[in-house]
Amino acid sequence: MRPSMLIARITLSKFLFLALLLLCARPITAQKRQIHVAAASDLQSIMPQVAKVFEDQQRISVEVTYGSSGNFFAQIRNGAPFDVFFSADSEFPSRLVEDNLADPSSALIYAVGSLVLWVPANSKCEPQNEKWNCLLQPDIAKIALANPAHAPYGRAAVSAVQSAHLYDQIRAKFVLGENVSQAAQFVQSGNAQAGILAFSQMQLPTLRSGKYWRIPKESYPPIEQTVVSLKSARDKSAADDFIAFVSQGPGRTILQQSGLEPPPAPTPPRESHK
Repeated sequence: MRPSMLIARITLSKFLFLALLLLCARPITAQKRQIHVAAASDLQSIMPQVAKVFEDQQRISVEVTYGSSGNFFAQIRNGAPFDVFFSADSEFPSRLVEDNLADPSSALIYAVGSLVLWVPANSKCEPQNEKWNCLLQPDIAKIALANPAHAPYGRAAVSAVQSAHLYDQIRAKFVLGENVSQAAQFVQSGNAQAGILAFSQMQLPTLRSGKYWRIPKESYPPIEQTVVSLKSARDKSAADDFIAFVSQGPGRTILQQSGLEPPPAPTPPRESHK
């Protein structure tokens, strides 16, 4: 073999070897950070925008799954691979902390939710004027709400109806959705003529055209929506960054613009006069 051909073969071998090294290293350097989020279904109209702004700023991918808080609680206890849990109440995150499945230092109230009585635009009922009396009308044969067994908004809805002393009169009309999003679907589809839903859902184009009345907050326990990062989180730093973004940064502004109120400011400690 001539020396020139030998040199060419050696050079080609080196080139192929270097190319192979680069191909092997490429997935490691190009791998994008990612977090998996379990979010209460009242956030379905809000969280996509929050996640997008966060992704654009932090270059961390956010995969969100929506459902009822109680179902997520059960799934997480059974090993579901979530990193962050945005509940519609404080009870389920607290129980995860007690079970040593969530980081207690990460738990905080990120928003306070509220209820509305919603009817389609073509309904004879005018909830803003008639309020609870809407639900007593013969035209309202079915009332949709989230299942109180595992949905905080459903529990709050039942408390509000009981506070109005209407529970025994209208309980036979109840149609229970798996979560507050499914309750809204029941009303939209005509399977129910009214729904007790989350005020944050009024941002959805499909609900914006309807009529609603904001149910007085004094008639049900505070809906203190709480977030927690899980101890099984694969990227704890990214999970904590997302929680901070939602609770303190631009994410909090988006929540407020979408109908979720900020948590009450902590009460300052009393000064000692000793």
